[in-house]
Amino acid sequence: MAGALDPPSGLSTAQDGLRAWLTYMDHERRSSPRTLRAYGDCVGPYLYFIESHRGEPLRFADLGGITAAEVRSYLSSRVQCERPLSPRSLSQALSAIRSFHRWLDRRMGMPNAAMSLVRGPKVKPGVPRPVSEDQAFGLIEEAASDLDHEPWEVARDCAVLTLLYGCGLRISEALSLTFADAPLQGSVRITGKGSKTRIVPVLPAVTEAVEVYLAEVPFKPTPEDALFRAKRGGAYSPRHAQALMQNLRGRLGLPDSATPHALRHSFATHLLGAGADLRAIQDLLGHASLSTTQRYTDVDAAGLMAAYEKAHPHA
Repeated sequence: MAGALDPPSGLSTAQDGLRAWLTYMDHERRSSPRTLRAYGDCVGPYLYFIESHRGEPLRFADLGGITAAEVRSYLSSRVQCERPLSPRSLSQALSAIRSFHRWLDRRMGMPNAAMSLVRGPKVKPGVPRPVSEDQAFGLIEEAASDLDHEPWEVARDCAVLTLLYGCGLRISEALSLTFADAPLQGSVRITGKGSKTRIVPVLPAVTEAVEVYLAEVPFKPTPEDALFRAKRGGAYSPRHAQALMQNLRGRLGLPDSATPHALRHSFATHLLGAGADLRAIQDLLGHASLSTTQRYTDVDAAGLMAAYEKAHPHA
């Protein structure tokens, strides 16, 4: 095809192609390590299945000849195995496989029309599960009352939670901030999914919480170091934030859905309930598609009906 590159001479097996694709995603697309692992976990078993199905090693040159029936057989095997994939996970696996074959087409000159013949499972979009406004404030207040940790750790936990709820950030976005970004005043530039940047307004309550933490933190990191630090001075990780929320929701009797990401859902839902424009919320959250943001209208409508049924005399 026009503009296609000749396959590098070093690619002889299908696994060589997988490694070359992941290298491309790493170096040229700047995919995160987590994304690269997920892609490898999706495409690696797929190639192994095709090899087993054919009973012979799969060469790089064979990748353009994989049939729609073989892809369907692989997807079927992931549903009927001992640990079957959910429809959502199966859809994600097929998406990764298609992405791999698009790369083969565009960069290696190896199209495969069979990919367009395979349909993934129907996945019903999940409704976000935010915490209520009172619960969000309760989580922050409960973190502030912790007597089992050093004052600077308490200040850090409050700052992280306030940042998630006050700015609607993903946990990875909040923890990617560095000391060069501080103090957070007025607005902050966030790099989100797909390396897309956006400007997020910073509320005074968020600025104050971060400033309290900065005044307490005992380490002297460089401007390039992560803003939020763990107990021994390393970077505060998503796992730390998840453990914090697990501890807090246990103390407050909140459901398992009260996760760090639930605070981002709460940010969007509460803005929508206060009359914010849907497209403005889309920009604040960094959603590529408005349809993703529109899920919050379902949450808001459900809350409205619950309030109506509770308050109306005829309910």
